[in-house]
Amino acid sequence: MILRWCLAFVLLLSSFAYAQALPAGEYAKHFRVLEELSVAVANAMPADQYGFKPHPESMDFGQLMSHLATTNHQFCASLKDVDPPSMPKGVSKNEVVKFLGDSFEYCSAVIPKLTEDDLSKIHNSPDGKLPDREVLLAMCIHVAHHRGHTEIYLRDKGIKPPQYRI
Repeated sequence: MILRWCLAFVLLLSSFAYAQALPAGEYAKHFRVLEELSVAVANAMPADQYGFKPHPESMDFGQLMSHLATTNHQFCASLKDVDPPSMPKGVSKNEVVKFLGDSFEYCSAVIPKLTEDDLSKIHNSPDGKLPDREVLLAMCIHVAHHRGHTEIYLRDKGIKPPQYRI
């Protein structure tokens, strides 16, 4: 039993060290946590409340979650100098949650492949021309910013948001 725990610890430690050794490893590690929490927040809102908005000028909950997914695709497509995937036509909770999860998966396939040279290259992004390192930072800030908004939507509906973690 102790041998199993030691082996598990060594494997965990080596995977952490490997992720950190990648040029964009710190972004990849934190991006996975952003994904888990963002999808949990999207799942926490009942389907019949996806049209809720706390103010007439605000996006509704579904639009806000779709906005996160769309800009994730845009940020990561800019890192590859390609057009982002098209936005799905559906707006149901299931379609929005899938679109959001797919956007994180799309980015999770791009980020770990970035080299040190890539991180210094300038690309067009939703926030303008930036080095890839700053594109990644802007994307993480964008996700956290809007996910914070969605947690207010949940609280307005009496729903406790999923526990924050980093």
